[in-house]
Amino acid sequence: MTIIRRLRSAHGLLGTLAATSATHLGAIATGANTLRLATKPALMPLLAAHTLARAERTPRLLTSALVASTGGDVLLQVGNDTAFLAGMGSFAAAHVCYVTMFVKQGALNDRRRTVLIAGAYAAAWATMVSQLWPGLGELRIPVAVYSLLLASTAVTSAGLNWRTGLGGALFLLSDSLIATQLAGWRELPGHEFWIMATYIAAQYLLAVGTLHAQAADSPEPADTAGTTKGTPYRARTRLSAPVHFPGR
Repeated sequence: MTIIRRLRSAHGLLGTLAATSATHLGAIATGANTLRLATKPALMPLLAAHTLARAERTPRLLTSALVASTGGDVLLQVGNDTAFLAGMGSFAAAHVCYVTMFVKQGALNDRRRTVLIAGAYAAAWATMVSQLWPGLGELRIPVAVYSLLLASTAVTSAGLNWRTGLGGALFLLSDSLIATQLAGWRELPGHEFWIMATYIAAQYLLAVGTLHAQAADSPEPADTAGTTKGTPYRARTRLSAPVHFPGR
């Protein structure tokens, strides 16, 4: 596929993702439950397709994270305890993919910054878990373990670039809103809407930020016409021109 065709495909898929996201959020806001259930499983596959079209070489761990997230989205819609735990496990797998990918891309290279960010998120995690703990009942251990993985994604994403860092923070916010529901806390106005709005934005920023980091790490090789024969160089992973999420 040529760069132009890939760019057009990426734009088209982004537009479809934006339209599907708007439809899903609108369904939540208006109480259209059937439409809400129908659109949610399509969100992450569309984002995965967009990343595959946008970059010549998309990291496998990114695709795996989005596939695992799709499984989590579907399972959380089932509505029973077994499916909920399975959905949490699917999202845990997604976070393992994200953390592994970010570390491989050098997210922890700046040790001082990593320590500061990790300390801030550790304090936030401890505060959140301690406050939610009394109301979680049998979900205490699963939520505590899952939230550690969630915080790990937030920490490692912050070490890559501002897009992934913001995405990791929004993912933490989205799942924290779910956790307050599990603990029986009073819900915010439009609680479900904000859970999904922050989740969609988080996944988009994590995915696009990953592609930007990959492109920055693989610069266009210099003209090799005058170089010594056999001199190795890293081929660039081509990334199309930046595509901005509508409304952001």
